[in-house]
Amino acid sequence: MPELSSRRRFLKKAAVASGGALLGAVGLNQVSPRIWREPLVFEPNGSYWARSQPPQNPPLTNDIAVDVAVLGGGFTGLSAAYYIRSISPQKRVVVLEAKGCGNGASGRNGAMVLTMTADRYMQFSPAPAIDKKIYDLTTENIRRLSKLSVATAIDCELETNGALQVLVTSDDVKAAKAYVEQARSLGMPVEFWDKQQLAGAIGTEVYEAGFFDPNGGHVHPMKLVHVFKRAAENAGAEIYENTVVAAIEEGRENILHTTGGHAIKAKSLVLATNAFTSRLGYFRNSFMPVREYVAMTQPCSEQQLAEIGWRMRVPFNDSRTEVFYLGLTRDNRIHIGGGSPNYVFNGGVGDASAAASHSAQLRRELARIYPKLSDVSFELAWDGVVDWSMDESPSVGYTGRYKNIFYGLGYSGHGVNLTSVFGRIIADLEAGREEPWTQYPFLNASLEYVPNEPFRWLGAQSQMAWYRLTES
Repeated sequence: MPELSSRRRFLKKAAVASGGALLGAVGLNQVSPRIWREPLVFEPNGSYWARSQPPQNPPLTNDIAVDVAVLGGGFTGLSAAYYIRSISPQKRVVVLEAKGCGNGASGRNGAMVLTMTADRYMQFSPAPAIDKKIYDLTTENIRRLSKLSVATAIDCELETNGALQVLVTSDDVKAAKAYVEQARSLGMPVEFWDKQQLAGAIGTEVYEAGFFDPNGGHVHPMKLVHVFKRAAENAGAEIYENTVVAAIEEGRENILHTTGGHAIKAKSLVLATNAFTSRLGYFRNSFMPVREYVAMTQPCSEQQLAEIGWRMRVPFNDSRTEVFYLGLTRDNRIHIGGGSPNYVFNGGVGDASAAASHSAQLRRELARIYPKLSDVSFELAWDGVVDWSMDESPSVGYTGRYKNIFYGLGYSGHGVNLTSVFGRIIADLEAGREEPWTQYPFLNASLEYVPNEPFRWLGAQSQMAWYRLTES
């Protein structure tokens, strides 16, 4: 089956581009982490979604001893805390968040709720039966999100009208047709939409066709953070915000040290720190902290939506390597994200000029898709890092000498849904219930090697320059 364009190719080629230099400088690659230490800096969430950030809890003010310490107050961390307490209500579980819950990727993303893992989205592996199980698992998790929203009495604006991937080239169309045929033979209810059917749903005619998954959807990300925060606290987890963990001593009982001078002893540790995980010394060579850009318009009138023909309220992303993705909020704001990703040397912070340039790119793309919106301005634009693995495959499992450090990472654009799947898996692993998950390829998966600086920066920059030329 022909493969659809994806960032998988970008990341792999970035690694190849830096590989030649790496072979000649193995020594520098090995000492690089000591020369260029990643900054323990957490940028504030400046997204539209952040306006709905749940009220913050006080920081930790004393030393404590717990059964489980969860680092990170995003989807992975909060869901893991919720599920751990649900399984083991006798355990003391604390969540330690460096800023406020949802400050990271969980609270500033593109709001698409997708099935599958990124590496298997519209791409079958050599084990299609396992792919079908992953589809069913992620589909069922979306129903869990809906039920949890009701149970916590927090409306996270989850809409399950489906999700689209819109196809740019004739090769993409052929690949999608072949995928849909095989998927439907396995019982996956996905559909191929021709150009006319696609235009009837979202209005624009700039795409060749579309792949429709009726089990996908759209959500308000920060309100979903609030759902999981309340669920975790209702289950008995303690949450401390504005509490930065700066160092970890591994042992049968892990000791975490905060910048405030406090120590947390924890029998189990959960690393739910997404793109910031390497800043604590873990998984530095397993993913790249890629900077993504998103923008939001003012609310559109019903007349404007009717004029552009976005009749079916489904989010969509395109099939290019430098993906663009769009969605509609409940009050009819259009958000658009993606385009040229960015990698800042050593995982550093972004700068205003790059943000302005990417915002202009998003503006041009929105006008290309919907010319009648060429005069619509953005109310807000923002950016931040997400964790991308080289082949877009994720990993969830345990690490450390005593196998008492648990993690989930490498979501590669599918994190809105997959994070809480991994939160549930982490809870089972922490409770010693590994067996139900051994059939899945992401359990304790070794992610492809990412070189250290300066090679990762050189590779990323060369490939981003190439794609800007070939996809402009």
